[in-house]
Amino acid sequence: MMRAKVLILSALSLSVLGLPLAGCGGGEDAAQQESKAPSGPRLVLRESDTADWQDVSAEVATVDQAQVLARIPGILTALSVREGDMVRKGQTIGRIIDSQLGPQAAAAKAQMVQAQSELKRVKFLHDNGVYADARLEQAQAAASASRAQYAAATAVAGQGAVVAPASGRVLHADVPAGAPVAPGMAIAVITAGPVIVRLQMPESLAAKVHAGSLVEAVGVGSGDATGRVIKVYPSVTAGQVAADVQMPGIDNTLIGRRVAARVETGSRKALLVPSGYVTRRYGIDYVTLAGKDGTATQVPVQTAPIAEAGKVEILSGVSAGDTLIGAAQ
Repeated sequence: MMRAKVLILSALSLSVLGLPLAGCGGGEDAAQQESKAPSGPRLVLRESDTADWQDVSAEVATVDQAQVLARIPGILTALSVREGDMVRKGQTIGRIIDSQLGPQAAAAKAQMVQAQSELKRVKFLHDNGVYADARLEQAQAAASASRAQYAAATAVAGQGAVVAPASGRVLHADVPAGAPVAPGMAIAVITAGPVIVRLQMPESLAAKVHAGSLVEAVGVGSGDATGRVIKVYPSVTAGQVAADVQMPGIDNTLIGRRVAARVETGSRKALLVPSGYVTRRYGIDYVTLAGKDGTATQVPVQTAPIAEAGKVEILSGVSAGDTLIGAAQ
């Protein structure tokens, strides 16, 4: 019995001694909770207008392309240019020879000489009263016709020269020297006009893209480049609409090179925040969300880059009206 009473008194003593210790521990927890109160700049999310972009296919091109065509049939005996060469308008870059044109021109010249001699003889006899005026007019008409035939034969023979129709860079020169050609056959293709970026867009974007729309392209020069649409073609081919973009600093060494581009198609509402409010850990973006009770919560979000420097767009994870806490200065 005495041993039981001693045990009871010992338990009561320990419980009484523990009261002040418990009180001291609660004060430490409260102080610790107060030190964890969120600090730093705060931002209330609001939707704002931002440009809407659409990725499209694009290539480096020229305003136009000029074809060098054969004007007479024959053999291409010489071609002095190759792909990549620069040419000027009117420059002779090749020659076509037709074995039949030379004899035709010679025959036309002989007929002209004969007609001129006949006219001279008839005129002498007309002046001496032998021939009437009608005979002289007939000889004059024959001489004029022979001169016209000789001029035509000479002009056709002179069309054997292959001349560049515009100044620019040779893109294609596929016909080798010595090959037979026909009238209208393309011997070479030359760039014509300034270098541009040509977009190929789905026809659904035809009403959203217009002259003046902003375009960004990657890999057209030393880095990314920006330009504006100068022309939207009023036709649809295979569901695609073409548009020309004037973009300074384009690398014109490879005409027809495909590049990545995106075009501005209007505006939309978005949540834009300074990039300082977003932190990245292990490949995931987080923001610090302030609760109504004064606590702070780390929330994962999905972000996307925008054209405006120093800001990002939040796609999901938070909504308008939420308060974000930035890093303390």
